[in-house]
Amino acid sequence: MKFVVSGNLLLSHLQTVGKVIASKNTIPILDCFLFELKGNQLTITAADTETRMVTSIEVNEVEGEGTFAVPSQNLLEALKELPEQPVSFEIDESSLTMFVYYKNGKYKFVVQNGDEYIPAKPLNDDAVKLTISAGDLLSGITHSLFAAGEDELRPVMNGVYFDIFPDSLTFVASDGHKLVRFKNLSVTGNETANFILPKKPANLLRNILPRESGDVNIEFDSNNAYITMEHFTVICRLIEGRFPNYNGVIPVDNPFKVTVNRVNFANALKRVTVFSDSSTNLIKLQFTENNIFISAQDIDFSTSAEETMDCIYSGSDLSIGFKGNLLIELLNNIVAEEVIIELADPSRAGLILPAENLPDEDLLMLLMPMVLNE
Repeated sequence: MKFVVSGNLLLSHLQTVGKVIASKNTIPILDCFLFELKGNQLTITAADTETRMVTSIEVNEVEGEGTFAVPSQNLLEALKELPEQPVSFEIDESSLTMFVYYKNGKYKFVVQNGDEYIPAKPLNDDAVKLTISAGDLLSGITHSLFAAGEDELRPVMNGVYFDIFPDSLTFVASDGHKLVRFKNLSVTGNETANFILPKKPANLLRNILPRESGDVNIEFDSNNAYITMEHFTVICRLIEGRFPNYNGVIPVDNPFKVTVNRVNFANALKRVTVFSDSSTNLIKLQFTENNIFISAQDIDFSTSAEETMDCIYSGSDLSIGFKGNLLIELLNNIVAEEVIIELADPSRAGLILPAENLPDEDLLMLLMPMVLNE
């Protein structure tokens, strides 16, 4: 079996799919790339026990066809050191030996039979299909993924929840302290359905999608999802379980509304949060007419900070406590120039909303308050 391929093109695809491979695998063959040669197409697969990524590239001067598994680390390190040039692969299937020939030398690898590689699990006949543009999928994942949890006792919180309706698609993520709900009104589904995408494939998609164009096809059943893009396919096991009723925790009657410049507010919080108690990151916000008074203190080290900034607010005076680092994180994941903070009382969650959403988008962020010792 033989073929010739551009060294840089192959390396680029291997580096992308290689992010799937776990640092410690319980199944040794998953330390390998699976190569499948058929015609002038070389299909490359990388996987762990729950996620896999597949891509294809065009090769030349092909002789034969078949599948074999190549040690990923060895091949990546070898190709990294080569300048751009055609690279020739020659595989002896009887001895399971692969030679890689380049301008001034060659590499020799021991490969494994590709038939031993773990196959992807097929979808059930009742799989649901969704088509979404690469840009819309990237936007939804980017807006929500940072808010997903990492609690092994509540696995349903450790991913991005896709809530599909005939007139919209909503991305939701929460760790119990913060929540993000990002609704895209331009994406429509054929039926009402939902699934929870784990963090690892969501992160892989966030890295791939900026280089993709056109539509992304998502097919999923109760256990697995196939996410097919122009150049890559991600196959993953979904998180099983029922995602909490996210709309039920969003307060709807919030009489106090504050409008403030997002960047200025975030910068002020960064300055003040430095002086907060490192174990709580508690910052106190006091809202008076057209003013926000931001303060923090660390009693153990006798340090404190306070800062006043302008805002648009005309309600009665109100004080509330938040984790400063979480509030900064929410503000950093909004792109609007101004944000609106909606509050009811110091014991109820605060909402942070962009003053202006992009067309067909509706972004809402929620942050649970902290108790103020006053």
